[in-house]
Amino acid sequence: MNDSSNSGDKTLTVTPSKTLSLKRPVEQGMVRQSFSHGRTKAVVVEKVKRRAHEPAKGPAPAAAPAPAAPAPAAPAQSGAPARPTVKAAAPRPQTGVVLRTLTDEQRDARARALTESRVREDEDRRRQEADARARAERDARDRVERDAAEARKKEEETRLAREAEARRRAEEEARRRLNPSAYPAAEPDHGLTFAPTGGSRSKPQQIIFNTARPAGAPASATPAAAQTPAATESRAPAGAGAPRRPLTAPKLVVPSVKPTRTGAMKDRGRLTVTSATASDGEERTRSVAAFRRRTQRMKGVVEQKERLSREVVLPETITIQELANRMSERAVDVIKLLMKQGQMHKITDVIDADTAELIAVELGHSVKRVAESDVEEGLFDTPDTEEQLAPRPPVVTIMGHVDHGKTSLLDAIREANVVSGEAGGITQHIGAYQVVSPLGGKITFIDTPGHAAFTAMRARGAKVTDIVVLVVAADDGVMPQTIEAISHAKAAGVPIIVAINKIDKPDAKPERVRSELLQYEVQVESMGGDTLEVEVSAKQRTNLDKLLEAITLQSEVLDLKANPGRPAEGTVIEARLDRGRGPVATVLVQRGTLSVGNIVVAGSQWGRVRALIDDKGLNCVHAGPSFPAEVLGFNGAPEAGDRVAVVESEARAREITEYRERQKREQAAVRGGSARSSLADMMSQLKTAGRKEFPLVVKGDVQGSVEAIIAALEKLGTDEVAARVIHAGAGGITESDITLAEASKAAVIGFNVRAHKEAREAAEKLGIEIRYYNIIYNLVDDVKAAMSGLLAPTLRETMLGNAEIREVFAISKIGKVAGCLVTDGTVERGQHVRLIRDNVVVHEGKLSTLKRYKDEVKEVAAGMECGMAFENYQDMRQGDIIECYRVEEIKRSL
Repeated sequence: MNDSSNSGDKTLTVTPSKTLSLKRPVEQGMVRQSFSHGRTKAVVVEKVKRRAHEPAKGPAPAAAPAPAAPAPAAPAQSGAPARPTVKAAAPRPQTGVVLRTLTDEQRDARARALTESRVREDEDRRRQEADARARAERDARDRVERDAAEARKKEEETRLAREAEARRRAEEEARRRLNPSAYPAAEPDHGLTFAPTGGSRSKPQQIIFNTARPAGAPASATPAAAQTPAATESRAPAGAGAPRRPLTAPKLVVPSVKPTRTGAMKDRGRLTVTSATASDGEERTRSVAAFRRRTQRMKGVVEQKERLSREVVLPETITIQELANRMSERAVDVIKLLMKQGQMHKITDVIDADTAELIAVELGHSVKRVAESDVEEGLFDTPDTEEQLAPRPPVVTIMGHVDHGKTSLLDAIREANVVSGEAGGITQHIGAYQVVSPLGGKITFIDTPGHAAFTAMRARGAKVTDIVVLVVAADDGVMPQTIEAISHAKAAGVPIIVAINKIDKPDAKPERVRSELLQYEVQVESMGGDTLEVEVSAKQRTNLDKLLEAITLQSEVLDLKANPGRPAEGTVIEARLDRGRGPVATVLVQRGTLSVGNIVVAGSQWGRVRALIDDKGLNCVHAGPSFPAEVLGFNGAPEAGDRVAVVESEARAREITEYRERQKREQAAVRGGSARSSLADMMSQLKTAGRKEFPLVVKGDVQGSVEAIIAALEKLGTDEVAARVIHAGAGGITESDITLAEASKAAVIGFNVRAHKEAREAAEKLGIEIRYYNIIYNLVDDVKAAMSGLLAPTLRETMLGNAEIREVFAISKIGKVAGCLVTDGTVERGQHVRLIRDNVVVHEGKLSTLKRYKDEVKEVAAGMECGMAFENYQDMRQGDIIECYRVEEIKRSL
């Protein structure tokens, strides 16, 4: 295209000072702005006109032709076979791209997919329509239920309003009847109704005067104007034809509840089914019974409650609260009765049974007095009939002096080797075993220690035994523990069989043993007595069968019987605390049969028998009379010597153990009490007030060993020093033991036990020493030596010499110096001196200065002159005598 204005220059040039850009068309206009104080200003504004984009016209560029996609095959009509539709081939642009046509299988697959999608769409549409119909029905039911609930709520509100109005009128009538003068004559009813103003209890309520109702109108139907607090009442005046004047209704507002910190929850009151199901608009109202009680109180009529007479069980002491509970009375009433008797008590105070009986009788109840010890009635020693008794094995206790061969003799009978496991070659535990005699019967043996410290064990063994075998060494004769064993056997009233042991030794003298036994009223058969004797040798196993025959013969004479079909009774021989199995008690069953699962009581401990283990370490299910067994299942380790009984229930077991625990606490309080009852007790207390104590924490493997250690330590005490056992028990040393020792500055002693890991760490941290022992006399010796260190040493004076003062010299800056002549002995510097004047001691002190001429010397012999000066003393005179002596401290021991 040619332009007339074209200069013929075909080159496109751009002005370098301007930027090539595409600008929108802009329109301008004038706008007048208004300001304060009437000022105006004309402003030129620009309006940008947006250009509408129109689609491009003309043929598409031939560079990018769009290939036409092949049309999908139409689905086959019902009843006609599907066949591809053939169209006339359109002219294709020569682009060089060859399009692929669909096969028959692909067309069929696409047709099936379309059909399935239409079927799914139809199913989804039908399901959605069903859901919509169900939802509409559910919404309709909910709407009906809500309308019914609203109607019930409105009816309930109307009913509550009528009831409130009725109550108000009843209260007004009651007040008018009680005090007629305070109320004027009744005025006609003006349609006074009670309208609640809110659903909360804390909101105020109003009493509104309703307008006049037409005849036949329901009471609940009120005009809209009467629903407001400012409703008016139209009342006809006295004169006929006078106009009605409005009467403003006074508003009676109930004061609201003062809000508290807890908010609405405080105002809610007690949560009941009624309050939980009630709506928010309902008000809590008084019940008819509450209104009746209020009316009776206002009239001064008090309704008397019918009292029920009960049988009250009264123990020796009871608290006021417990007494009130047993009588079903108020504790306040009980305290009022006590105050009338001149006694001021609190609800937790304890009163005696006599006072409690007076109160119970005063309140119209009957009383049954019981004692706390009644819980143990029928626990032990229930008699058996002769038909129930059956023969039982004898219980034989081996007793004698230490190292006389008791355990060796028992090992030879049992074919065991208990001696090899004993520390120090002595028995320090009590053991129970059962063997079979050559005659076929069973014999139960109890092995007791022979050391002097185990007196309690020997006494315990003699108490549960039937026969005592007194073992005396033929080469040693009768010793102190032999005499003690004879005393225990006589105190228990059991027969004695003397076993003269160690007859295989060359210096054995059995005749000497027989003659020594005569001094203690034990006469053997060979010397015309009735006590059986057997010469045996445990090492050579000599005459062991004769000893067993003698035991069997003695048991046949005793005719030992027991009832195996009753609940078991027995005695705790020994008890310990096993870390893996818990409390373990060795029990000798004396009557009845003990079985796994029984509930047993021993002292202040009880438990259910979990397992029974015999002397060979085997589990057994039952333990009959005269059978020793280890019992597992106690809640704590019982004390050795406690009696064991089977009870019928856990409640009975707890009741018995709680009573015994209280008895133990009371006895401990009595022993540890500071009250004294006599002048002799007060003098003994003053004597022991300055006694030094050696605190100890003792832990042993079994209760018997701990008992023996405590008894041995008590014998070491004197008037100046004594061992005080703060805590003693069976089992390993625990962390609590270390804490107790640290608090009381005590030493920790372990006998055949070790400290737990935590206890060792605590002891190392706190610097507490733990001493381990396995022989009792080593423990006693060490404690004795430690207690000896607490004794004050003995002071002994040794006379050295005498000197006479010949002259007294006063030296400046030093003081007075005595010129002396040593008359006898020697005088040493730094030793103790006495200054004697006219045969009276006027000063005792130390010699600070001793000189010969001008030299300081250590000592001056007799016949020589010297100068002396005393420490802190200057009043020396000519002719005084000076005694010089040495003071030596001598350590004391127990």
